Formats: sequence, C-alpha cells, structure tokens
Amino acid sequence: MTSAQQRAELQRQIWQIANDVRGSIDGWDFKQYVLGALFYRFISENFASYIEGGDESINYAELPDTVITPEIKDDAIKTKGYFIYPSDLFVNVAANATTNESLNTDLASIFTDIEASANGYPSERDIKGLFADFDTTSNRLGNTVKDKNLRLAAVLKGVAGLNFGKFQDNKIDLFGDAYEFLISNYAANAGKSGGEFFTPQHVSKLIAMLAMHKQTSVNKIYDPAAGSGSLLLQAKKQFEDHIIEDGFFGQEINHTTYNLARMNMFLHNINYDKFNIQLGNTLTEPHFGDDKPFDAIVSNPPYSVKWIGSDDPTLINDERFAPAGVLAPKSKADFAFVLHALSYLSSKGRAAIVCFPGIFYRGGAEQKIRQYLVDNNYVETVISLAPNLFFGTTIAVNILVLSKHKPDTKTQFIDASGLFKKETNNNTLTDAHIDEIMQAFDNKTDIAHFAQSVSFEALAANDYNLSVSSYVEAKDTREVVDIGALNAELKTTVAKIDQLRAEIDAIVSEIEGAEIDA
Repeated sequence: MTSAQQRAELQRQIWQIANDVRGSIDGWDFKQYVLGALFYRFISENFASYIEGGDESINYAELPDTVITPEIKDDAIKTKGYFIYPSDLFVNVAANATTNESLNTDLASIFTDIEASANGYPSERDIKGLFADFDTTSNRLGNTVKDKNLRLAAVLKGVAGLNFGKFQDNKIDLFGDAYEFLISNYAANAGKSGGEFFTPQHVSKLIAMLAMHKQTSVNKIYDPAAGSGSLLLQAKKQFEDHIIEDGFFGQEINHTTYNLARMNMFLHNINYDKFNIQLGNTLTEPHFGDDKPFDAIVSNPPYSVKWIGSDDPTLINDERFAPAGVLAPKSKADFAFVLHALSYLSSKGRAAIVCFPGIFYRGGAEQKIRQYLVDNNYVETVISLAPNLFFGTTIAVNILVLSKHKPDTKTQFIDASGLFKKETNNNTLTDAHIDEIMQAFDNKTDIAHFAQSVSFEALAANDYNLSVSSYVEAKDTREVVDIGALNAELKTTVAKIDQLRAEIDAIVSEIEGAEIDA
C-alpha cells in the first residue's frame, strides 16, 4: 500500500468512526478520543513487542496477569517508562468492547494504572496525565453508561480496524496524519484556530530542514511553543537518529496539547529518557535554562498574542530580553518568542521560527528589536510563504532563520509566496517547492523575483525593515503589449469601420431613393 493509499484509508476509517458517534460528541472533543485510542493501541503493541523480545513463541496478550513477577514489572518500567498487564492491552479491551457493560470505568481504571505504574520511577513526570483528555466517564459521551459504552466501543473498534501493520513500519505518520485530518475537519467548526495547535507536516519539514541545515550532529533540538510536537518530530523524520544526540525538548502552555506532544513522542518511538516536554508559559516561566544552548530550534509560536511585557518590570532585566534594550509590545508577543529562542541558541546552531508578517515592518519596539537583531548579525534569512498553508488561518506567514555564525553581514530574503499546490481546503508545499527554497537558502545566490541578499547598510538605511517584498521585486505578470502592433491593428480596425459606414450610408441612400420613387 502506497503512502497516498494509506493516508486515504486512514481518513476513510476515521470518518467512519465519526459517523458511528456523530451527533453525540462535539468534533473537537471527538478528536481527543480518536487520538487517545490511537495512543493506547500504540503503547500496548509497543509494550507487548518489548516483552516478547522477538520470540514468536510468546504472545504477551494471551498470558495471564498472574505470570508477571515484580522483577519483570520493575525491569519493564525502567526500560519503557510504564507497564501494562496483558489483560489491559488494547487488543484485549477492544475485542470485548461491545459486550463490556463496564467499559467506560474499566478504561478509566486501566489508564490510571498505566500512569501510576511510573510512580517513583524516572519516567513518572513523562507518563503522568497522558490520558487526562481521554475522559471515559464524561457526559460528552452520553447521559447514560450504556450510551458512553456504545460510543467508546465504536472508537476502539474503529481504531482496532486500522490495518497498517506495525506502527513504525508505516509509510505515513499515522498519528500526525490522523491529527491533521481531524484538525482540518473540525478546527473551524469548533471555533478554534488549528494553527495554534498543529503545524502541517509539509511546513514542519521545511522548518526542520532550515534549522538542521548542514549540521552533521546537534546536541539537542528545542521548540519553545511545542504544540503537538510535530516540528520536533519532523527533525527526527528528516535526519538520522544519531544526529540528534541528547534528545528532544519543548514547552507548551496548553494542557491538552502538552499531553498530545508527549503521546506523539512515544508514538514515534522516542523513549521517555530521550525527550523532555514541559508544561507552562515559555515567556514568563521558561524551562530548560540549565539545558541550553541548543544547536537546533524550531518553532511556530502563537501569532500576536498578548503577554505581560512591560507590566512586569523585572522582564527588562531578563537575560533573554535585556540585550535588545526593549520588550516586545504587550499586545504582540511575537518578538518575545524570537528573543527567547535566540538566547537559547548555540553559537553553531540555527533557529527557524514561523512569524506573523507584521513584525517585520511595524515601528516602535518591534523596529528597535529588529535593529538589535540586524546590528548583531543574527538574521540569516527571511522567507515569505504562500497564504492558506495553516489550518484555521489564511495568513501568509514568514519564516525567520536566526544564526550566530553567519560568514558575512548580508541578510537573505526569499519570496516563496508563489510556491504552493492548491488542495481542497488548504494550500500545501510539495517536496519540489521545499527543495527550491532549500537550494536558494543553501547557495545564497540572488535569483530575480525569488531571492535577494541585502547588505547591512541597505537594511539600516531602510529603517531595519525586514519585509521580503521590500527587497525581492515581484514578477510583473501583466501581459506585455506591443504598441506598434496594437496601433497597426487599430488602423486596420478604423479602416474597416469607415468602410462599413460607407457601405451602410450607401444602403440607406438606396432605400431612401426607392421610397421617393414610390
């Protein structure tokens, strides 16, 4: 089965699950149950595979719980970070789901036990609360236990029916594709901006490639607004595991999305000791100060959100913001995220950050921050993308690439606004589009109407405006008119009109003469 066929089949089956529970669960909430069930299935299969150790004579799902010794359990938790008894595996629960009259409470108990299995172990923080949004007793599932069980059984059966073999052998990103499909179908209807929670895989790929460009190894990769973890995971997908030496780090303010990011790490076979996702406000409660600097930073922070800014007088002395001499506006935190990322960036690394375009030309504090970035030669490239690439917003965003090891003082601008493929609901970047952008980014060659490297002096003279359109001349798509040929054509047309008028006058005269004779 090709990747396109797998993706189409995944979407068909998810939609079938939606039809089975339609009218009972809000689409945005339904998303949590599908993703939670996918996660439950994955960690069950992954754990069983670990216990079996490749021995085909062992089927962990068929073993009685009583054969599990404390030593087996202890060893498993130290390695995998959690423990699941055979009877609690997804395959066993799903097999009896339609006839289990206590399905909802059984699931709640199983999820509690899985999380509790890590208590007192190094993985406790990474496992705790993973199933918090898979609330099997919620009235959103129905008013009666029977209703709840019917809908839970439908979700479990639907996810059990996904027949793509082993998760790690899939040609598609099963969790990412499921999330993307659900976001695209439900974000608008739920009144939420999908762009806040998920960066489409094609954009994530570009951002990861920019941040990791020509690095044979990075100590670790970091996302200060991690969302579902899709940007971090694209780095794993695009590059060999050994290139990222010390793992994946991220912080996320939204509790539900924070849980999804941790699930996503497990789903991509990143063990608990190779990732560190923290919950909290990156701008006011930053984590990982002891883990910096990072060789690669990727991020799609929320656009123009409010933050405390100058209302907290201590922030101007914060080592992240103090060098710029000014704080980002309270109504627009965009540059606060940029300065945070810059302060966490190593001298050999790059940060690739999705930004709202307004920050590149507005005045005031944002202009002063741009001046700080340009004067210190941190801005390597600004790339303008096509509109409608993200779910929930049609904004044509930019990517800001920061570097502390530029070989010269020029800043590159790339106008990629014309690179997109029109899909049903959103535009997408194809691999060919990404390759075109990366080639220009790599060689820094000026390309008419596409890429231009601009001197520091020119940027300073232009009030540190960093808008791509200020430096890359748009291609004139108007039709070229040949004035000489047009004049000749007009002369011919006028001559034909004169001839027609003469012929009409002659006909009229002839008619009038005939009437007089009559």
